[in-house]
Amino acid sequence: MTALDGTSAAGRILRPWQDPALPVSDRVDALLEEMTLEEKVGQLGSRWLGNDMEADQGGESEAEAEGTANVAPMQDVFAASGSVPIEEAARHGLGHLTRVFGSAPLTAAEGAAEVVRLQSEVVKQSRLGIPALVHEECLTGFTTYGATVYPAAIAWGATFDPDLVERMAAAIGRDMYAVGVHQGLSPVLDVVRDYRWGRVEETMGEDPYLVSMLGAAYVRGLESAGIIATLKHFAGYSASRAARNHGPVPMGRRELMDMILPTFETALVEGGARSVMSSYSDVDGVPSTADSWLLTDLLRDEWGFTGTVVSDYWGIPFLATMHQIAVDTEEAGAQALTAGVDVELPDTLGFGRHLVERVRRGELPESLIDRAARRLLTQKVQLGLLEEDWTPEKSVTGAGAVDLDSPSNRALARELAERSIVLLDAGTALPLLGEGRPEPRRVAVVGPCADDAHTFMGCYAFPNHVLPRYPGLGLGVAAPSLIDALRAELPDAELIHEPGCDVRSDDRSAFAAALQAARESDVCVAVVGDRAGMFGLGTSGEGCDAEDLRLPGVQEDLLTELIATGTPVVVVVVSGRPYALGAVSETAAALVQAFMPGEEGGAAIAGVLSGRVQPSGKLPVQIPRGPGGQPGTYLQPPLGSNSHGISNLDPTPLFPFGHGTSYTTFAIDSLRISDAEVPTDGEFTVSVRVRNTGERAGEEVVQLFLHDAVAQVTRPTRQLTGFARVRLEPGASASATFTVHADRTAFTGRDLRRVVEPGDLEVFVGTSASDLPCQGRIRLTGPLRHVGPGRRLVTRVDVEPAPGSSATQQGGTDAGQS
Repeated sequence: MTALDGTSAAGRILRPWQDPALPVSDRVDALLEEMTLEEKVGQLGSRWLGNDMEADQGGESEAEAEGTANVAPMQDVFAASGSVPIEEAARHGLGHLTRVFGSAPLTAAEGAAEVVRLQSEVVKQSRLGIPALVHEECLTGFTTYGATVYPAAIAWGATFDPDLVERMAAAIGRDMYAVGVHQGLSPVLDVVRDYRWGRVEETMGEDPYLVSMLGAAYVRGLESAGIIATLKHFAGYSASRAARNHGPVPMGRRELMDMILPTFETALVEGGARSVMSSYSDVDGVPSTADSWLLTDLLRDEWGFTGTVVSDYWGIPFLATMHQIAVDTEEAGAQALTAGVDVELPDTLGFGRHLVERVRRGELPESLIDRAARRLLTQKVQLGLLEEDWTPEKSVTGAGAVDLDSPSNRALARELAERSIVLLDAGTALPLLGEGRPEPRRVAVVGPCADDAHTFMGCYAFPNHVLPRYPGLGLGVAAPSLIDALRAELPDAELIHEPGCDVRSDDRSAFAAALQAARESDVCVAVVGDRAGMFGLGTSGEGCDAEDLRLPGVQEDLLTELIATGTPVVVVVVSGRPYALGAVSETAAALVQAFMPGEEGGAAIAGVLSGRVQPSGKLPVQIPRGPGGQPGTYLQPPLGSNSHGISNLDPTPLFPFGHGTSYTTFAIDSLRISDAEVPTDGEFTVSVRVRNTGERAGEEVVQLFLHDAVAQVTRPTRQLTGFARVRLEPGASASATFTVHADRTAFTGRDLRRVVEPGDLEVFVGTSASDLPCQGRIRLTGPLRHVGPGRRLVTRVDVEPAPGSSATQQGGTDAGQS
């Protein structure tokens, strides 16, 4: 029995680590002193019971359901971990319980009961009775049965609205907290570098600043509900060679620091995330899970991060089986622990008992065990898991009242979906109602995505991630397809539905019926795109990478033949990545892009098509003109942009980053830059006037780009530096002012140190990376500055309506504003 220092309110003696009157660090010190080496190692592991449960239908394991090609090298370790009961896994304590809710279709009450059962075993089996953290996926909402399916992260990017993303994350966090979850494995802060990568749908786009602002907002929302946010995948995962999942990343340190790492740093500094997940990738030959420079020197020593680093699922055994830098899983565990990983997910394989043996043989310092255990135990103290009166039952007290798909959740999902729809080109056909054109009496709704709500959802949405193993349960939530939503949206029109083809097959046998429906209609709405899945079972999602950027299967051929009928064809792309639309763009009657808009996506798209919803989404990625030969993002140095005949390939996109139109028009003019010169440690303002020159209220996203005219290393020809979503009534105007600190121009120089360099900056303001009517110049003066942690990461934005005008700032880039 340990020394007893405190007294509870009930008069009982408290163990020091249970005493809330003591500082957290003192409580953790006392607990570590009491723990045996085996008990400290136990805190570094996890257990995923759901991964080896048999499904009621089909009997497939989770790994089998998601595809076995990716996990073939792991069959032996799956077998070893799958046979460990919770009583054995928790014998010396347990760090995490993995996906209690996210592995099988459980109601909130059933999931809460399972949390109580498992936590009771964890507490009972271990000597000190320390509960486990419960973690779940939460990228498109709480990944569990019957929970709201929000738009995919790429759709958040299209909103350019941090405030809205923060509100969504807070709602997700409240639902998770109510049922006993402690940690969410989100957000994904990977920056898109190649559109062929299957996990583009999980990202927020191709621009580091956009991803930083939305990512920090998501973190603030989730953490506000008491849930630990987990930044992933740290770092470089999205830049794999040929966009192949788990592929090597041929990226130098400078590109990593300037394009990949800022999103993580911003989410830590501005969002307050308490956990980071190491990546599957190896960057320039060094796997992230074993990279001490990344996980310790940079993350801890330079950035000052004090939370936990968790491994991506099986990322530690992969050091041996895939990266082949360790002879076996045990050695992989020692490498990961030494580099800075604190907790192994989803099961204890590399962080097992062998760590105890290595310490006792003098092969591994016990201080590394203490370091990792201290970080996790600190979070358990902060979460209240070590309070004297904590019980498994008290952790799920909200389960009985929580509605995981409440009306307020659905309203938020609808708002996100509507703001994410990108009207690429209204053409001659949109909106379907009003605007001086006759209402269509007969509408052909064709395409494989027209009558399948699964296409609205990402691969980590529960209906696509788990429910394919349970076909009798449907979607688990109400999610009208687009054809259903159009029937409600256009009650006076006759709608004819023909799929035409499947998303991914080469079968053209249904073309004829679709073409006939188009010929007999006033307008044709062609709905094409993706069906998310896992490891090759979809056209988008984890392990569903693309050879090129053609629409999957024969969908492009279907569009070509539909357009040839002579009936106006409105092309709606519902997808997780951008596809090349150049072949149909000049002859389609209108083009709409919807990035997996979630359970309310059908109504949102239908509202945009009819004109009821004023579209305001902007592209977080470019839309390519052709399926190949184009840069992966707009962030190209001069040699990556148009080479004016030096190469026969034109990299110009069909639609640029930031593009999106609406049913009104806007003008941006009257550029004002506060100073002609500013010191390299100063700041300046850029102001423009925004006017609604059309006849409908609408929202415009004003975008500020900068370019370093001459730098010591090549720099992007333009890079997003600030943005603001501004709502204006017809005829109204407002001024948008960006306050830019010189730190925001910093980049990694030749010596791999981040610098603010004197010289000329080109200033661009407009509505996309290509539509930039306002252009100017400013000079940074004074000495070259080296900057690091503590530098300004955010551009402040202020919107002021003109006298007599009505304007609202819907979303901005000041992380502290509401």
